[in-house]
Amino acid sequence: MKKVKAEISKKLEELGLKIWKQIERGENPVIEIPIRSLSNVIFDEKSKSLVLGEKVAKRYFFHVAHAKKFMQTLLVASFCKELVDQNLHTSLRDLFYALKRTLPNSKENTFDEQRESDPIVVDLEVILNVLREQLHLNADVRGRVVGDVVIEDRGDTIDWSKLGSGGWAIPSNVEDIEFKKVRAKYILVVEKNAAFERLHEDKFWKKNKAILLTTQGQAARGARRLIQRLSTEFDLPVYVFTDADSYGWYIYSVIKYGSMSLAHISDRLGTPSAKFIGLTISDIDKYNLHNWTIKAKEVDIKRAKELMRYEWFKHPKWQKELKLMIKRKIKAELEALSGKGLKFVTETYLPTKIKEQDFLP
Repeated sequence: MKKVKAEISKKLEELGLKIWKQIERGENPVIEIPIRSLSNVIFDEKSKSLVLGEKVAKRYFFHVAHAKKFMQTLLVASFCKELVDQNLHTSLRDLFYALKRTLPNSKENTFDEQRESDPIVVDLEVILNVLREQLHLNADVRGRVVGDVVIEDRGDTIDWSKLGSGGWAIPSNVEDIEFKKVRAKYILVVEKNAAFERLHEDKFWKKNKAILLTTQGQAARGARRLIQRLSTEFDLPVYVFTDADSYGWYIYSVIKYGSMSLAHISDRLGTPSAKFIGLTISDIDKYNLHNWTIKAKEVDIKRAKELMRYEWFKHPKWQKELKLMIKRKIKAELEALSGKGLKFVTETYLPTKIKEQDFLP
């Protein structure tokens, strides 16, 4: 971990030195930033992930439209250098307040609102090809996990199998976590808390030697990074369990391929080997769940049509499910499986799907 921190510190220092040399040469200081707009996001077939294209924007110091952002970029970079060198961590909100001030002899503030500083942090991620968490910046905590795993987190030894009904709350920054013991056959990622609690109470993870993780909706960066680390470092399959609707299916795709807004770090947040084990429209017929479906809203149908156009949803099996949802105008929540009995999901549905490898790609 010390080596990684030294590398991050060096990258920040090199950014400053590069600008300093431009000034010494009498040039207009400039920072090159890969463009993060959707027009520069592509689906890479080889890596099976969303990545940034080759378009680059230039931010100049001597430019009326760029000067303030140029200054803000260096302020944030300098602040992050201090954090890394002093081994301190802070939140995006704290960063905003720490850097917000009025410039001398003016009425101009460095930052007026946090929505100015947050994008600068993402700019730095792209410029330096690092994770925000490696710059020691944390976000909100979201997600829980349980399993036969022992970790060390900043000097504390934590056994995920002995944390009661709540499990371990996944922090936004999992870069410094060291895995001391991992005994599992696969990782089961669950979209919802209710389904997680059902599976946890039934000790599904213990009976099936699995790591059980809930994202509590769209997966936060910490959860996505944890899934990727566990999968790649311990060669564990990842199965994603979500609702049968366009939003649940997109949650799966973000875990697998990455997201458009964070395409620049898909290689560290995405898990291309992940498989979908959640509900499908076909499951409604297969498991006779017709009495527990929900009428899809127009926004659901619109989203399903959007997914059909995405390259990573072009597989015939996904096209079939999306077309079925659009045609029948229905969706189903994971809780619908409880209509067949509270233990149906743990004793029948999931074991059957895993045994038969009934996954969507």
